Amino acid sequence: MADAREREIAAEQEYVDDLFERLDQEVAAANERLRQVQLEVDPANPDADALVRRETEYHGLNSKLDRLNLAQTGLVFGRIDIASDAPENPVPGHPELERRYIGRMGLDDRADNYRTLLLDWRAPMARPFYLATTAQPEGVTVRRHLRTRGRTVTGIDDEVLSGDGSEVTRQGVGSETALYHAMQRARTGHMHSIVETIQREQDQIIRDATRGVMVVQGGPGTGKTAVALHRVAYLLYTHRDQLAKTGVLILGPNSTFLEYISRVLPELGETGVVLSTVGDLFPGVRATASESLAAREIKGSEEMVTILKRTVQSYQAVPEKPRPLRVEGLELQVSPAMVKKSRTRARRSRKPHNDARAVFAEHLIEQLAAVMAQRIGADPLGGSNLLSRADVDQLHDDLADEPAVLELVDDLWPELSPTEVLADLLTSAAAIEEVAGDYDDDTSEALWREPGGGWAPSDAALLDELAVLIGLPDPDQAREKEEAAWRKQVDAAEDALDILESSASTDTDDDFFEAEILSAHDVIDAETLAQRQQVRDIRTTAERAADDHTWAFGHVVVDEAQELTPMEWRMVFRRSPSRWMTLVGDTAQTGAPAGVDSWADALEPFVGGRFRVHELTVNYRTPVEIMGTANDILAAIDPEATPATAIRESGVPVEFLPTGTDPASLHFEGDGLVQIIDTDNVGQIKGLEFDHVVVVEPTEITEASPQGWQDLYVAITRATQTLTVIGELPDVDGEYSEE
Repeated sequence: MADAREREIAAEQEYVDDLFERLDQEVAAANERLRQVQLEVDPANPDADALVRRETEYHGLNSKLDRLNLAQTGLVFGRIDIASDAPENPVPGHPELERRYIGRMGLDDRADNYRTLLLDWRAPMARPFYLATTAQPEGVTVRRHLRTRGRTVTGIDDEVLSGDGSEVTRQGVGSETALYHAMQRARTGHMHSIVETIQREQDQIIRDATRGVMVVQGGPGTGKTAVALHRVAYLLYTHRDQLAKTGVLILGPNSTFLEYISRVLPELGETGVVLSTVGDLFPGVRATASESLAAREIKGSEEMVTILKRTVQSYQAVPEKPRPLRVEGLELQVSPAMVKKSRTRARRSRKPHNDARAVFAEHLIEQLAAVMAQRIGADPLGGSNLLSRADVDQLHDDLADEPAVLELVDDLWPELSPTEVLADLLTSAAAIEEVAGDYDDDTSEALWREPGGGWAPSDAALLDELAVLIGLPDPDQAREKEEAAWRKQVDAAEDALDILESSASTDTDDDFFEAEILSAHDVIDAETLAQRQQVRDIRTTAERAADDHTWAFGHVVVDEAQELTPMEWRMVFRRSPSRWMTLVGDTAQTGAPAGVDSWADALEPFVGGRFRVHELTVNYRTPVEIMGTANDILAAIDPEATPATAIRESGVPVEFLPTGTDPASLHFEGDGLVQIIDTDNVGQIKGLEFDHVVVVEPTEITEASPQGWQDLYVAITRATQTLTVIGELPDVDGEYSEE
């Protein structure tokens, strides 16, 4: 038996060696083309269009090399023998079966009519590898898992899924051997890909064809995050043309979490997505300041929409008394009524504040021109005004350029920026009182903060709301400005060429030499000269999207989505006008004071009832011993909740230690990450997992926040191996406390 197994491993090693040889050829070809592209750039003659084409190919080749190099880590991890009417790679001795190898990328044999040697795990023909169970084998007779280290096959595990040798698996979970190896390995501080061990219910979510909002609800350890990331990779594979242009946005709860997941997508062969926290989503702003629970709750509530609207309107001033205005020696009076009429006209335009400023200015200047015309064109004998319509129009144009008038417009309807408006509001008790005085005192106290404290995570959504109310340049406006600047460059280049030609004609009086000298226009035209000065945007889609608050992403993923507040949902949905989103979360783990209690309540303002919910039911991470304690806490949060089924047993019961025990004095067997969780850091461990967890004073955690029970539930369920509790557990209906 051992000899037969060694022969099987040797045969697999031979196949894997061939795959790596072909991969090396792809890498060499990409590197050679990259070298050629770099040599093609001519600094002395930088043709703009050619430069953009070369830069685009350069970025593409680098991305391809990234994928090829990353694919070498676990290039091939599976194989299935499956029934087929026309097998491309028949199984020796079984012509009715096809052998398919599954890996992180696809490889073909170009010399053999592009025969498939390795299937990308996202390809439709690879799907039976994940769906097959003994109850539903999907035509698969044998599923093999290949364990590798680098380029070396270190072991194989076979599952017989149909026929006499098949065995029924638990909870419909396939590939238990591979899953066991994956779950038993120590945590490293970075998320592991589950591409080798995707289960049936996970695969159905990853490949779901829904083109709307999809919610993935699941308890701790059900693989929600991994499913979401693998779904991103699958969508980028399936809809590459569309998503390559529009990009994918992935939002996580904190920077630690983003670092934790950062390596998964590259390992799956996908880069070029935008990773961000909600607090960092507004371009140019980084959330570093802390804030109270009360501030988070108030600033996350939908009432902030009204408060921010009032704030912007407070800058649209109407003076209490007439404002004197001196123009060309003439004293005019700008009455409150004139300003109010212009303000009404501007507001009725329904344009954002900065865009409506032009409407306000135009209407005010029209009124000023009429007043000025009456003053200077009045007939001394009492007849009709002596000025014509053209004269009045000229007065209007002159006033529009008058510095005193421009200063008046700036004073009555200033141009605003979101950051300045929000900073001025939050650091001024008087400003808060003006726009939020009809709310309770707690609201005013929660909003106010000391100047110079930096931005807090909840500020991003407020800045985004202000950007809509105030109006920032959109891409179309930016392009119009770019085109206008381009025309100016062409005109400037034309002038430069005219000067050169004029200079050449005056440098010599010799007709012969004049005839032989090429004019500047003969050598280069104005547009080409302008192209040499033009800076083209050659950033990747992800880089451009991250810097543009109006960017419409093709797909948006929100992890720990239950943490989003009503204001943050408004910000996120602005980035997804197509409403194609994957939302991952668990309402039993909501820690934000203004977070999600119900998916329907959170999503209906944006999509009504048009969203789909998937439920993950199997807990792959947390041992049964720990979930016994966690499920009691879940019952206190939601008595009607059905816990996910834990399928792993560690054999180690939860350890309870008395208050005052020093966590640093504890020792744990084996390798792995140890995490101490208390009230100070419980909010920073969402979405993360550790081998050994020590929860310090759980009662303090439940009492520290209105969402304290949810925070404790999160803390208890982070461990993959052991859980230690220091201090008494809070009493849940008198059912348990420290044992």
